[in-house]
Amino acid sequence: MTDTPTKTDPKPAHRSGFGAAAREFVLIVVGALIVSSILRAFVGQMFIIPSESMENTLLVGDRVVVEKLTDVKRGDVVVFEDPGGWLGPEESGQKRGSVGRFFEIVGLLPDSSHGHLIKRLIGMPGDKVACCDSKGRLLVNGQPLDETKYLYPGDAPSQMEFQVTVPAGRIFVMGDHRSASGDSRVHLQDLDANGGNQGDAAFVPLDKVTGRAIAIVWPAGRWSKLGVPDTFKAVPAPGPAPDKPSISLTPPPK
Repeated sequence: MTDTPTKTDPKPAHRSGFGAAAREFVLIVVGALIVSSILRAFVGQMFIIPSESMENTLLVGDRVVVEKLTDVKRGDVVVFEDPGGWLGPEESGQKRGSVGRFFEIVGLLPDSSHGHLIKRLIGMPGDKVACCDSKGRLLVNGQPLDETKYLYPGDAPSQMEFQVTVPAGRIFVMGDHRSASGDSRVHLQDLDANGGNQGDAAFVPLDKVTGRAIAIVWPAGRWSKLGVPDTFKAVPAPGPAPDKPSISLTPPPK
């Protein structure tokens, strides 16, 4: 009696090879999404410019990279969440569907959320911001700013007069296209719905700041770095930041 070898039916090599390649592809994609999500949450993120308020520094449709690791400073272009009442309901919704929003969350598409705004940081906690001096210039801690390099052509530094002291933990922001920007100035007389001080809504909490815009990356012909204009380097250090803002809708002494 002789033993008859047991026949086996091995899977075709091409099938097992395809399965391994598919698993490897899935792992690569999942890993890339995880890394992208981490980078978006802690390092940087892309945003689409939705309005004219930062012209001509930023144009509608520009894609900007926002860096989250560095503390913001006076003169930065910053992205922040709506601190409350700056945007209407139609502006706070999402433009993309669920699939597009997923790719925004993992960082593969620019954020199209209208729940964010982008402006220039003019005043840090403790800063005194006023407009305007006898030459029509914006003042920060008594230092006039030369805004000709970024202010929208033909715009005045402000269409309204004011003097404010920025409270602790907040910032004062303005758009570069001053006549088309609903910024801190617009909310200086707002009443706080939560029982805070009148005008609190004008000052953006630092914990609402997403980060600073560091570059325009699209369209290709618009690629450029974004930095702090030299005029801010001459601004003196702020005094102690008060717990609540000081607001006057009058011009500074001239």
